[in-house]
Amino acid sequence: MAGKSFPQIALSFLFKLLRRTSNGHASQTKYQKYTTLLHRAEDLSNHTLIFHSEDALLKSSSLFPYFMLVAFEAGGLLRALVFFLLYPFACLFGEELGLKIKVFLCFFGIKKESFRLGSSVLPKFFSQDVGREGFEVVMRFGRKVAVSNLPRVMVEGFLQDYLGVDSVVGRELKVVCGYFVGLMEENKADGIILGEEKACSGVIGIGSFRSLLHHQHPFAHCKEVYFVSRAEKRNWHILPREKHPKPLIFHDSRLAFRPTQLATLAMFMWIPLGIFIFLIRFTTGRLLPLCMCSPIMAFTGAITIISKPTNSSINEKRPTTTAGTLYVCNHRTLLDPLYVGAATRKSVSAVTYSISKIYEAITPIRTIHLTRDREKDRIAMHKLLSQGDLVVCPEGTTCREPYLLRFSPLFAELTDDITPVAIDVQVSMFYGTTASGFKCLDPVFHFMNPFPTYNVKILEKLPSSRTCKVGGVSKYEVANHVQSEIAKALGFQCTSLTRKDKYMILAGTEGLV
Repeated sequence: MAGKSFPQIALSFLFKLLRRTSNGHASQTKYQKYTTLLHRAEDLSNHTLIFHSEDALLKSSSLFPYFMLVAFEAGGLLRALVFFLLYPFACLFGEELGLKIKVFLCFFGIKKESFRLGSSVLPKFFSQDVGREGFEVVMRFGRKVAVSNLPRVMVEGFLQDYLGVDSVVGRELKVVCGYFVGLMEENKADGIILGEEKACSGVIGIGSFRSLLHHQHPFAHCKEVYFVSRAEKRNWHILPREKHPKPLIFHDSRLAFRPTQLATLAMFMWIPLGIFIFLIRFTTGRLLPLCMCSPIMAFTGAITIISKPTNSSINEKRPTTTAGTLYVCNHRTLLDPLYVGAATRKSVSAVTYSISKIYEAITPIRTIHLTRDREKDRIAMHKLLSQGDLVVCPEGTTCREPYLLRFSPLFAELTDDITPVAIDVQVSMFYGTTASGFKCLDPVFHFMNPFPTYNVKILEKLPSSRTCKVGGVSKYEVANHVQSEIAKALGFQCTSLTRKDKYMILAGTEGLV
């Protein structure tokens, strides 16, 4: 014993403890280091994997960001502040009791029916913390069962929808009168979910010492168990976006950064100053002319990058039945038409599917609501075009990631004087869009960012040969061509997804207003 190191002694003791506390089946279990599995060359597609999601997949060992997201997005700013202040004290009570305190602080009083963060918010942040080494090992197995210390409503959406995990064994939350009470029930689902694995000889487990002590029953069915240590995970690399099994196109968090403890502290310190800067930017943009507004906005950190084609054809007016130019752009925030107007230095109007009454009252440009009645909308848009320039976003909703949703072809019927506009927005702290929150706060959150950047690229006017009336091209071909040109200018990817798809994923509705 004297020649063994402390980790080896601890490992030997743990193995003996697991064998004594488990059933007879577990006595045949082989316990090995994770690196052994990492270099295992055989095909594992006919094996079943039982893995601890936090230990075998995530590079970081801290769960603070995920609880902070629940506190902020589901409970609001005050709950997030309370959780931030009490988190160090919760950690003093040990892992299990500390976890229960964190769950209580974040979930108490949250309505179960409206809680969708597991599918709309958390997948983005989980995916940003997946270790490439752990992911590659997990994906080698045919059937995958995830075990988690977290409440199942937090992890199930990410593990099943984006990683293709077959079953998730997580902690269930108690519900009273439709509301979470912040208490976790004892996990009794292991035997049901893992029932078919009991008779299987090819069951392999991955976890840490800690996870095996807390989840002895699931791992008791494994013939082999591999331990992954925090020291090994520190050498992992974050899985690149292009390696993800399924692209994450929609997410709905207000926070644009990963809320670690230090980053969250910076956010709370910034918010008072951010509100003051928002008031300056809003007042400037609302009351001052563009020639005075632009320098002041730039001085406060709001960056606007405008690019135009060198060809002067953008200013040419074609023979058409309408008086104005139709600017067709992708949709990043509610402020898109304002920035298009600033880039073209013209007075423009805009049409939109959903806009808050508050924003409609304070916006300096004319806006109208679309009714989703194709004929009524066509007449209304044609009327606006006859009075001047019009900005339209055919996607019908915003998209934060580098993807373009399907373009509605309605705009192609209105005129041949079409100018595509490519828009990209970069923020560092808050997103100025939401699917389930208060849309009236979208401009507030956008302008509270320290350095919000708007990149507006005015592209070449659509050639006559590519239009409906002169070129004889179908409206669908025109819409697809404009979508592809904007995607090419931004380096984005075209999709066939729609507004309805987005709202079904993020809010569980069809996006009707």
